[in-house]
Amino acid sequence: MTSRYLSLTPDDARHMLERIGAQDIDALFDAVPEAFRLRQDLALPAGLDESALMTELRGLAQKNRAVDPSQSFLGGGAYYHHIPPAVDQLLLRGEFYTAYTPYQAEVAQGTLQAMFEFQTLVCELFGLGAANASLYDGASGLAEAALMARRVTGKARVLVADTVHPHARETLRTYLDGLDDGHAEIQVIPCLASGQLDLSALDAALTAGGVAGVAVGYPNVLGCVEDLAAIGERAHGAGALCISLTYEPYALAVLEAPGTLGVDIAVGEGQSLAIAPNFGGPGVGLFACKADFLRQMPGRLIGETVDAEGKRGYVLTLNTREQHIRREKATSNICTNNGLIALAMTIRCALLGRSGFKQAGELMAARAAYLADALAAIPTLSLPYAAPFFNEFVLRSERLSAEQLVQKLREHTGIEGGIPLSRLGIDAPQDLLVAVTELQPKTTLDAFVAGLARVLA
Repeated sequence: MTSRYLSLTPDDARHMLERIGAQDIDALFDAVPEAFRLRQDLALPAGLDESALMTELRGLAQKNRAVDPSQSFLGGGAYYHHIPPAVDQLLLRGEFYTAYTPYQAEVAQGTLQAMFEFQTLVCELFGLGAANASLYDGASGLAEAALMARRVTGKARVLVADTVHPHARETLRTYLDGLDDGHAEIQVIPCLASGQLDLSALDAALTAGGVAGVAVGYPNVLGCVEDLAAIGERAHGAGALCISLTYEPYALAVLEAPGTLGVDIAVGEGQSLAIAPNFGGPGVGLFACKADFLRQMPGRLIGETVDAEGKRGYVLTLNTREQHIRREKATSNICTNNGLIALAMTIRCALLGRSGFKQAGELMAARAAYLADALAAIPTLSLPYAAPFFNEFVLRSERLSAEQLVQKLREHTGIEGGIPLSRLGIDAPQDLLVAVTELQPKTTLDAFVAGLARVLA
C-alpha cells in the first residue's frame, strides 16, 4: 500500500531549490533579520511512545482547575451563561459542522437560512435595519465599524471613549494604524467620575472637525450604561456617526436597543448567547447598521429571494468583501464569518424566545443590584461609579488591592470574585470588576458577601 505521507528527501529539496534559483534553504529566509533566526535545535524533550505520551498528557490535564460557573463572577467581555445541551446536539448535525462557505445556494439552503435567521436576530437585538452574517468577534466588529464610518462620512478621525474595553481599543488602533492613507487618527475621550463619557470633552473633540465616528461601550468596560441618545445627538450634529459596542448582549433584554437611541452602527460580541468562555475564544462578532448604509457594510450578507418556481430561497448577496470583487472596491478584507458560533447563538435565542430573553435579563439585573448593595454595606468597600449598570459593576477596596481580594476570597470560599481592572490594563489597582449572571443563586451571592466580610474583618 502506498504511504499517505511522502517525506522530503535531500534530492527533493535540492531539485526545488534549483527550480526557484535559490542556493540553499537559508536563502529562503533572507528577509528575516539575523537577530530573529534560531541557530540551534529547539529545546524539546525526547520523543515518547503512545502509552507514555498519554500518561504525560493526563498528568498535565490534572493540573487544570475547573471553574464552577455558579461560583464565578468573572466577566470583562466573556461571560458564563446557561447553554442548553440542545444547542450542542443541533450543532452536531453533519450538515452544520461540516458545511463549507455556501457559495452554491442550491446545495446550501439550510446554512443560508440559519444565517438569515441570525441576521434577523441581530437586527432585533440592536434595533437597526441591516445586519451581516457575523464577524470574528466584538473587537474586530468595532474596528470594522470605524472603517465603515470613515467610508460613509469621508472623514478620518475616530473618537473612542476610554471606557470602551481596552482590548477592543487595541484592535481598533491596530486596524487603523495599518491603513495606507496615513490620515487615520484615534482620539480617546475621558470619562467622568460617574463612569460615563465626559460629554464636554466630547463636544470639544467634535468641534475640532473631521470626525468620522464616535465609539462608546453599551454597557462600557466599567459596567456603566452610557447616555447613547445624548452621544448620538452630538455626533450627528458634527456630521459623524455614532457607534456602540456591546459585550454582554443579555443587557439588551433590559436596556433600550442602540438603534432606537440614535446609534448608526451597533456591534457586539455574541459569545454569551452561544458558548461558554474558552480561554478567550472563539466568539462571534455582531454587526448591524442603518439600512441606508447597507452597501458600506463589511463581510457578507444573506438575502431572501424566490426561485424559478416562486418558492422562497436564500442566497449570498451584496458581498462587498475582497474575495468577490476587485480589492480596491472592497469594504473590508474579512474573508469569512464565524458561522458555527453564529448558528449556536441563533439556536439559543430561538430556545429562549422573547419572553425568556427578557426574563433572563431582568433576573441578572436584579441579582447584580442585590449583590452590589450588599457588598457596598461592608466597611472599606464601595461602588465608585454612580452611573446605572446592568449585571456588571466595579467594587473598590480601600484595605486590599483587587488582586489580593480575589486571591483571599478564592482561598476562603472557592469563589472567583471577579477581574481586577489592572489585568485589563486599567490603572486602578483597588478596583474589581464583578459580573453576575443567572447562574449564581442567592446562596452564592450571600456566600460572596460573607466571604469578603471575613477577609476584610
